Amino acid sequence: MIPLSVRIAVLVPCFNEEAAVATVIADFRKALPTADIFVYDNNSSDRTVAVARDAGATVRGERRQGKGHVVRRMFADVDADIYVLVDGDATYDAASAPRMIEALLSDRLDMVVGLRVDQAAAAYRPGHRTGNRMLTGFLSAVFGQAFRDILSGYRVFSRRFVKSFPVLSDGFEIETELSVHALELALPVAEIETPYYARPEGSVSKLNTWRDGLRILGTILKLYRSEKPLRFFTAIGVFLTVVSVGLAVPIVITYLEEGIVPRLPTAVLSMGLVILAMLSVSSGLVLDTVTRGRREMKLLAYLAQAPAGGN
Repeated sequence: MIPLSVRIAVLVPCFNEEAAVATVIADFRKALPTADIFVYDNNSSDRTVAVARDAGATVRGERRQGKGHVVRRMFADVDADIYVLVDGDATYDAASAPRMIEALLSDRLDMVVGLRVDQAAAAYRPGHRTGNRMLTGFLSAVFGQAFRDILSGYRVFSRRFVKSFPVLSDGFEIETELSVHALELALPVAEIETPYYARPEGSVSKLNTWRDGLRILGTILKLYRSEKPLRFFTAIGVFLTVVSVGLAVPIVITYLEEGIVPRLPTAVLSMGLVILAMLSVSSGLVLDTVTRGRREMKLLAYLAQAPAGGN
C-alpha cells in the first residue's frame, strides 16, 4: 500500500491531445485518488487545454516547443515526494501506476520504467520497435548496463532523482537522457512490464521515425562524449594513429630502401595526424577530470534530497 502521507504528482506533457487527455486524467484519478495531476500544454492548437481543465487537472503551459523543455519546467515547478511522468496520448496503463510506486518505495529505488508490452499491432508504428531495440542495444554497449525500453514515456521517479536531474534535451530524446543520468550515477532503478495500447481515434503520434531516431542517437553520442570523454577522445586518437601509420609505412620503406622521401606532403600529413592524435588523448585526460568533478556535484545534489519514503 502507498502511505497517505506520500505526495504524488502525475505529470502529463501534452501537445494536441484533445482526443486523449481527458481519458488519461480520468484513468489516473481512478488509479491514484490522492495524486495531484498536472497537465503541461506545449502550444497545442486544438482544445487540449480546455478539455484538461474541464477534466479537473491543474493546467500549465510551456512556450518553448519540445518535450524536453516541458519536462524541465515540470521538474522545476512541481514539488512532490513521488513523480509519475506519462505521455498524454492514452497509450499507457494507469492501473500499473500503484504497482510502480510501491516498487519504488519498497525497494528504495529512484526510477521505475514502464516496460511496454503492446496490446495491439497498432501500438507501435512501423520502424519504432526496431529503432527502439537498436538504440537500447547501443546504449547498453556504451554504458555497460541494459535497459530493455529506454524510450518508454511512462516512468516513476523519486524526489531525489527529479531535483538532481539537469535536463539538457529539448525534444523526445529526453527519455534517453533520463536513462543515462541513472546509469552514470549508478542509481537504483527497475523496469516493470505495463500494457501499451494503441492511440485512441483522433490522436496522432508526434514522433518522426528517422528524424527523432537520429536525434536520440546523436544525444547518446553527445552524452558519451561528455560522460566518458577519455574513452571517446582516446578512440579518436587511436583511429588517427592507425591512419597515420598506414600513410607512413610506405614512406619509411622507400626511405630505408632508397634513402629518399618521395612524397613529402604525405609525410607531413602523417606527422600532423599523430600530433592530432596526441592532442585528442590529452583533451580526453583533461575532460575526464572535469567530468569527475561534475559527477561529484550531481551526486551531492542527489544526496541533498531525502530518500523516497523517508529514512
